[in-house]
Amino acid sequence: MPGSDDQRQAPALLTRRRLLAVTGGLVGAVAVSGLAGPAWAGAGLPRGRRQWLAGDHHVHSEFSVGYDNSTTPPTPIIAGDAIYPLAVNAANAEKFGLAWIVSTDHGGPQHSKLDAEKRYPSLLEARRKVPGVLQFYGMELDTPAADHSSLIIPKVAAERDILFDLESRFSSRDPFPADPAFNTEQKMLEALRVMSQLPQKPLLFANHPARSASGLGVYGQDTPAEFRNWNDTAPDIAHGFEGAPGHQAGTLNRDGTINPNGSRGGYGNYPTMGGFDQMTARLGGLWDSLLGEGRRWWITSTSDSHVHYHDGGSDFWPGEYSKTYVYAGWDYADILDALRNGRIFVTLGDLIDQLDLTVRRAGKAPQHAEANGSSATVGETLTLRGRDRDAEIEVRVREPRTPNASGQRPHVNRIDIITGRVTGPAADRSSDTNPTTAVAGRYGPGQWSREGDEIVVRHTLRDIDGPMYVRVRGTNTDELEPQPDPRGSDPWSDLWFYSNPVFIDR
Repeated sequence: MPGSDDQRQAPALLTRRRLLAVTGGLVGAVAVSGLAGPAWAGAGLPRGRRQWLAGDHHVHSEFSVGYDNSTTPPTPIIAGDAIYPLAVNAANAEKFGLAWIVSTDHGGPQHSKLDAEKRYPSLLEARRKVPGVLQFYGMELDTPAADHSSLIIPKVAAERDILFDLESRFSSRDPFPADPAFNTEQKMLEALRVMSQLPQKPLLFANHPARSASGLGVYGQDTPAEFRNWNDTAPDIAHGFEGAPGHQAGTLNRDGTINPNGSRGGYGNYPTMGGFDQMTARLGGLWDSLLGEGRRWWITSTSDSHVHYHDGGSDFWPGEYSKTYVYAGWDYADILDALRNGRIFVTLGDLIDQLDLTVRRAGKAPQHAEANGSSATVGETLTLRGRDRDAEIEVRVREPRTPNASGQRPHVNRIDIITGRVTGPAADRSSDTNPTTAVAGRYGPGQWSREGDEIVVRHTLRDIDGPMYVRVRGTNTDELEPQPDPRGSDPWSDLWFYSNPVFIDR
């Protein structure tokens, strides 16, 4: 249907009785008894203490509507695209271990009015019913001259008014009658400039960036030049893209068996690679090209939940399969700060639930390095001074102690340390490669150590002679590089995690 972000949906409308059935009775009054209370909200943990908190910034509700185009203007059809109330999404997010989510319904003709009058009150109700999950207000922006983007609004008193203003002025499908002037890159850059002037700045991540690509490096609606233009215009707002898109249950039937014709992520032209978008998964590809310019460009992982696969859709619940971890306190402002500043790692299938990447000046004791500025972690920069030419990398990951949502306990088979040079702005704004990117070290069970329940990898970078970055990925497979996902592949058998980078200045 027009405006749908799903590739395989359930029927547009459900009766209340059917909706009660598919949501476990969570319509109207959300029942969360029986769900374990979140550790981050427990009385034994100070509210502001930073830790790895899992979340999802791309979640749809019944306010991702369909439209009856026989009326003027078109009449929104609640639950005409995505089907679940916001509180149902939040309750399931809590069930699957999330501390935060973002409500990101996409628009259509005059959707900004629907958001302000109906979705926002529903969000306030969901916050009351599921207090254990921090629920941001946002939307999946119909991005001018591009595909969709997650627009995340800070949790402030004026959040409803901020989103109404931005959606009504800049969402490409909001005007009725349609206005072609809303669908130009210049309009998008204007939107970013307006966002930059707000006292509390929102945050924007491009969603499923290569879903419309027709081949490897043959991009569609989202292009490398657009991302560079966005980031140049609003470096504090346009900060990255989904490394792993949602709709990962697209290869599953209702009963969990494999649909041989289904595709992960709804990527019908060029597929995902280990569940990740080609812009992230390709070693030395677009993400590395952007990092090689020194851009603070982060990756995330989301559910893009519309309709659960048990109900005929192609989605997992928020947190059921995909998680974006941020290093933050259980606090709206600090979670947004972590997303803005790259304190992020992502994982599929609960392969890991903790990833600490630290880069230190060689020879500095770990217990003293952080205090004197001799170490850095994801999203940060380590500066080498004087005769410092070597850096020590330490990676610590933890596998969950309990089975994932499929009942399995996958194990990390390999951890890769990846490096690339930072060489400054690209001469070609359409560039999507970084030829300096390489795997500096591959580590398996025979090369790493274990300390308690953590897997520990240590690696030394020698003779560093210029700016660079370090990032980490890992997998439960034996693939040296993530391969294109064939139709009918099992999402639970092909799992990867990625860190965001640490930069090194010299």
